[in-house]
Amino acid sequence: MSTSLAWDERYASGEFVFGEAPNLFLLGQAHRLRPGMRALAVGDGEGRNGVWLAQQGLVTTSLDWSAVGLAKARALAEARGVALATVTADLTRWEWPVAGFDVIAWIFVHLPPADRAIACEGVLRALAPGGLLLMECFTPAQEGRRSGGPKDPALLWSRALVEQHFGGLEVLELLEGTVLLDEGPRHQGAAEVVRAVLRRR
Repeated sequence: MSTSLAWDERYASGEFVFGEAPNLFLLGQAHRLRPGMRALAVGDGEGRNGVWLAQQGLVTTSLDWSAVGLAKARALAEARGVALATVTADLTRWEWPVAGFDVIAWIFVHLPPADRAIACEGVLRALAPGGLLLMECFTPAQEGRRSGGPKDPALLWSRALVEQHFGGLEVLELLEGTVLLDEGPRHQGAAEVVRAVLRRR
């Protein structure tokens, strides 16, 4: 799934591909969040994470290249009674606002290496002083598991890649290991991930 049209097709089904509930790692970071923070959910698809951030009182934008997914995100936000801004854009071409966000959620966003580097530079540009980057992504150890993630190993993350792309940020948490996913029909079962909580100094 490497084009916006492919993701449009995937999201066009009536079900929420990754469920309506937020990512469990993101949920576990609720104690770090404060109402009024400006949040960006990157690659937010159908909006499960962005809507949850908005429910915590954050001023939230969901960014994704699938217009179909973001239409579902807006409908979910309306159903939950929260405001959610949406932006349909390619992460490598979007004009990331300088110091525009206090929280950036990067949940299972997997890009080719060159695109990943561009998007990570965008994150660094957009993260305000004191701002948090919250990440969960699949690692190479995920190979052979059926709980989700890309098949191309070049798209996978690792602790070393997090340190490479975000070495200038303060590390609050950075772990690799096995977790149990229960996120809609596409993310089910044991999975190998890297999780990071990083802060702009």
